[in-house]
Amino acid sequence: MSEHDLAGTWRGIIRGDGKSWVVFAHGTCVVLPDPGPSADLAAQAVDILREYGPVYAGSPAGDFGTVTLDPGPGWVVYGHHNDVLTYVGPDEVSDISDLAVGLYGRGKRDQDGHELNVVHVEDKRPR
Repeated sequence: MSEHDLAGTWRGIIRGDGKSWVVFAHGTCVVLPDPGPSADLAAQAVDILREYGPVYAGSPAGDFGTVTLDPGPGWVVYGHHNDVLTYVGPDEVSDISDLAVGLYGRGKRDQDGHELNVVHVEDKRPR
């Protein structure tokens, strides 16, 4: 999925006009509901994902849940930080069970948590 497509997908998923958010290369989004007026949004999101993105077996970082998007298509995979979410598109998985989708999304979050490659910043702070 292109960076432009990822940003558009997250615009359709995130509810609330006042939430700023940052998207990473593999589809993970860090929502920043109250980042502060002068905060560097990308830097703040990188700090959060550096801590909460990588997966460590046997720890809360390995836990996940899935939400089927309605309207779809796709799923959001969440983990141990409420504001770190990963999009999984229907073209990315052949097994659409919660376990398969969740494992795939957790793997994408892990990649983003190690690579920390920001591809889009959506700044919704009041001007």
